[in-house]
Amino acid sequence: MSKQIEKKSLNHYFHKIALYAIFTLLIILFSSVIFFIQNDKEDRLIVLGDRVVENFRLGLDYEMVDLLSFSMALSEDGELKNALNLLDESQGHNILSHISQRFKKYTHLKSLRLQVLTPDFFIFARSWDEGFEGMPIWWFRDDLDALNKNNEPKVGMETGRLLTFKATVPIRSGTKLLGYLEVIKFIDEFSVKLRNKGVELIALMDEKYLDKAELMRDFPMVQGYVIANQNFNQQLLSKIEMLDWDDFLSKSYTYEDGILYLNEPMYNGAGTQIGVYMLAVPEDALSFFKKDSEEISFFTQFSDEDIEKVVDAWQNPYGSFRNSEDKNLIGLLPKLHEEDKIELEFKAKVMLRTYTKEELIDIILLNKHKEKKVGEIQ
Repeated sequence: MSKQIEKKSLNHYFHKIALYAIFTLLIILFSSVIFFIQNDKEDRLIVLGDRVVENFRLGLDYEMVDLLSFSMALSEDGELKNALNLLDESQGHNILSHISQRFKKYTHLKSLRLQVLTPDFFIFARSWDEGFEGMPIWWFRDDLDALNKNNEPKVGMETGRLLTFKATVPIRSGTKLLGYLEVIKFIDEFSVKLRNKGVELIALMDEKYLDKAELMRDFPMVQGYVIANQNFNQQLLSKIEMLDWDDFLSKSYTYEDGILYLNEPMYNGAGTQIGVYMLAVPEDALSFFKKDSEEISFFTQFSDEDIEKVVDAWQNPYGSFRNSEDKNLIGLLPKLHEEDKIELEFKAKVMLRTYTKEELIDIILLNKHKEKKVGEIQ
């Protein structure tokens, strides 16, 4: 009898152990499934985030190149040069205002502002208002220091009284420096392009630049940064404030409440980091990036291949030309209004006469190769 009791007790013991073992195994399996699901989701978010950031960089580069191209063309305006020579500030304002209105009406540049600076960085004329002529601008524009050294065209996201895209180009008459033309665009227009695809941009400038950015002192702030674009989604502000900011900056991304937050360093034209671009991408917008490749960039009407060519042309500007100025001159002619072409066409003809026959053939072949052919193969 005692042996039967002992056997039953032993069976009960082994049965208990088996139940514990099965329970432990199920917990391990369940934990493994959760672990792999979480890791798979994290890997998916990283891949999608990389695609968003890559697209963002292309779009940002395109904004810079586009702005620089327009400023190079406008710096050749003959009437503007004449106004500078005559020191006619009122005429300068009228010319800039007319150009700005025409470009806003007929091109995609809707927040365009133009201003001309004297060689020693005093305001000569602006397109958007009068009354600031003769005001020094160098004291709150550190980015202008580089022009004292090389007088070369430059473009970048620059701090000042506001944070804006700025392209600054020398205006010359022969070898004489008459001044500088600046083409300025707000980042708000750029953020609209992202919003149309469900991506919110929050442009964050480091608060240390507020000592000169007096027009931004009442702008919202978060984590030691000033929100520079005034059209940001204010409903995101409370969510952003709750993020683990140190973790977010170190990992470059975080995922909270169905939104993927990404960050990209914000650099000025000199390569100094002046803030952070934050991209907020809700789950439904992420589906846009789930394809293996995207043929169309959501920042512009151009394909990614087209944008890469534009950026490559900016970084390697010569091509078949002797220098970037010659290439920009020829490339900008088709984009201009007829009344703006006259002086530029004459300058282009004079420039091209200095090229050899072989160089001209290379230029013609390059342009012919870029033409789009339409039709059916017979």
